[in-house]
Amino acid sequence: MPGRPPLRRRPPPQTLHLARLAQGTPGEWVALPGGLLRVLALGGKVDGPSAAGWLTCLTGEAILDLPEREFVRLRPAESYRVTPGEPWTALPVREGTVLLLAPDGEMGRSP
Repeated sequence: MPGRPPLRRRPPPQTLHLARLAQGTPGEWVALPGGLLRVLALGGKVDGPSAAGWLTCLTGEAILDLPEREFVRLRPAESYRVTPGEPWTALPVREGTVLLLAPDGEMGRSP
C-alpha cells in the first residue's frame, strides 16, 4: 500500500506592522499597498493632507491644531474625522507617535 504524500505546509500569512512601516520614513506619509490607507511617523509638526476620512492615533499621542484656535488630542486607538474644508496640523506629544489616515473612497484605488 503506497504511503501518503508528505503534507506541504504553506508559509504563514504575512502581516504588516504599521508603526514600523511609518517609522522607516519619519515625517512622510507612507501608502499601504493595495488601498488608500496611509501612515505617518510624527517627528515634528506636519500639515495634514486635504482629504476627508478618519485620522487614528496608532502609537504615542498627538495634538491636531484646527482652525479658529481649536485642537483635538489623539491618544492610541482614538480617531478624529478630518475634512478638506478644515485644515489641520499634527504635532507629536509623545515620542514614537504614528498616525493612520483612512480617507473616504473606494478601497483599492490610489489616492
